[in-house]
Amino acid sequence: MDFFNINNILVQIPLGTGGYNLSYIEAVGTIAGLLCIWLASQEKIINYLFGLINVSLFAVIFFQIQLYASLILQIFFFAANVYGWYAWSRVNEQKQIELKIRWLNPKQMAVVAAISIAAILIMTFNIDQLFGYMAKVVVLALQGMGFNIIMPELQSDAFPFWDSVMTVLSIVAMILMTRKHVENWLIWVIIDVISVVIYYYQGVLAMSLQYIILTGIALNGVRLWIKAAKPADNNPKEM
Repeated sequence: MDFFNINNILVQIPLGTGGYNLSYIEAVGTIAGLLCIWLASQEKIINYLFGLINVSLFAVIFFQIQLYASLILQIFFFAANVYGWYAWSRVNEQKQIELKIRWLNPKQMAVVAAISIAAILIMTFNIDQLFGYMAKVVVLALQGMGFNIIMPELQSDAFPFWDSVMTVLSIVAMILMTRKHVENWLIWVIIDVISVVIYYYQGVLAMSLQYIILTGIALNGVRLWIKAAKPADNNPKEM
């Protein structure tokens, strides 16, 4: 079980003051995440396998460092990966073997934008209370399962607006990816750029570097999916 311990160090990366200790679980989880995004940009269904590995390992990491809100987000991503795997492989009523890459139509885009903006504003002004409640729920659930943990003392969010933007847009982008909408890659680019700046500012240089790589992969995804996309008018009712 030492593999799942974040203190089991694989290598020290010469980043920042004193370097960055990269654990085995973080290394494998990060590689799985990069492979997931790269394979998704290539429209390879196996991306969801690596996505499940990534979110499972990161959930374990977030539990150990007591980031329960991020842990809950990984649970959502796990469910979204399972659904995406199903959706990409299912046979629909017209016997079409797979979903086709396409754009949102204007009405769909307006709905997605309105919901995203509303969710970001609500979360921005309630992020500490919301995450505190979610952390309490997770702690109580884990205590009920026999884990010997206590409710951590949560600090105020360092970047409530940008944290809310990244959280909400991550959920939106994941949903759009499962439905093969091109816009998911445009949203991932926005998320990745924000993440690079925030993580660098917070001194987490290894994660900042990771998101620079993810930005490049997402830009490649934009390029490939735009070339393959079906016009939105061909699918006016399908989400």
